[in-house]
Amino acid sequence: MLRAAGGQVWRVGFNAGDRAFWFGGAGYIPFQGTIEDWPDTFATIVADHGITDIVLYGDTRPIHADAIAAATAAGLQIHVFEEGYMRPYWVTYERGGTNGNSKLMDLTVSQMQTALALSDLEVPTPPAHWGDMRHHVFYGALYHWFVLFRNGHYRKMVRHRELPVFTETMLYTKRLLLMPYTALDRMIATARIRYGGFPYHLVLMQLEHDASFQTHSPFTRMGEFIEVVMDGFAKGTPRHHHLVFKAHPLENGRSPLKRIIREQARKHGVEARVHYVRGGKLARLLDHARTAVTVNSTAGQQVLWRGIPLKVFGAAVYAKPEFVSEQSLEDFFASPTRPDSKAYKDYRRFLLETSQVPGGFYAARGRRQLMRQVVDMMLADEDPYDALKSGKVPPRQPLRVVN
Repeated sequence: MLRAAGGQVWRVGFNAGDRAFWFGGAGYIPFQGTIEDWPDTFATIVADHGITDIVLYGDTRPIHADAIAAATAAGLQIHVFEEGYMRPYWVTYERGGTNGNSKLMDLTVSQMQTALALSDLEVPTPPAHWGDMRHHVFYGALYHWFVLFRNGHYRKMVRHRELPVFTETMLYTKRLLLMPYTALDRMIATARIRYGGFPYHLVLMQLEHDASFQTHSPFTRMGEFIEVVMDGFAKGTPRHHHLVFKAHPLENGRSPLKRIIREQARKHGVEARVHYVRGGKLARLLDHARTAVTVNSTAGQQVLWRGIPLKVFGAAVYAKPEFVSEQSLEDFFASPTRPDSKAYKDYRRFLLETSQVPGGFYAARGRRQLMRQVVDMMLADEDPYDALKSGKVPPRQPLRVVN
């Protein structure tokens, strides 16, 4: 689409998976050196091709961080994509950085409300489930298959993740094959919680290797977070309250979460009041939750939309003092403060008018919807946030969900 608009586009690939998913092949540049060679190679590519902009998915993995630092020094425009802050039916598009590096981190709610005076967008209701889960898992497994079996030309490049590619490929494949069993286990666990008649607090877990968890939180392992939450729950809640740990929808078993939760529950004497749910739809558990706790999961947005008290531990674009609790965890479980729902609705409206674009990465229909709008945003003089403040934000397409 950028080429159709008159631009020139190149793709730098770091493994066989990158190459396989760059259809057509035109403009592909294979990087076959070491991570130490990358900054000099990036500078050469910029000079040889007259690069004016770089486009990335995420901004924290080492090759991206190095490229952003060099591009910033050279005065290039930096476009960063991520999963939608308002996922599942939106994609995040920002300039300069996302998540803990986003401009949103420095914007106050009052500044957003001032900018919204120039907008009359009607805010859509958030969907309750991930739109392209099967596609996401399938393409993850396929991508890692190429890296495992076709990566001969990229042997010098060290992966940014700690697990060997064979292990990661097997984990994706196992998850794909066990989907029916996982769905049954999840259904039984969810039914026990929904019909148990007890008050419960919900813990929104994340992928341990996720960039937001590793870069923008005080933890390095999910087990550390589990221990902190379990201790606060044991000390702060009445004895008839329960605690529900909900795994990330893409959790593939690289960390033995269920065993860690069971051991920590036994250690704190609350094993009869602790539950574990394997992924699935968040809405069914949120409907009856007393509170929610997370590191910095984007699922916190669904919590705030429902007006449920929320405690976060890491840096998150929604972690504004109007929304999230600043209490100690023990006090939060005992007597939580509620979010300012009116202020959150303004915040959500601000995001949907700026950096949240209808569409998705993993299914053709989602990509088509995304392309109709995001290329114009990339070619605009101002980033989405500045465009709204200056009154130059382009008209938005309504969200149309196809299940």
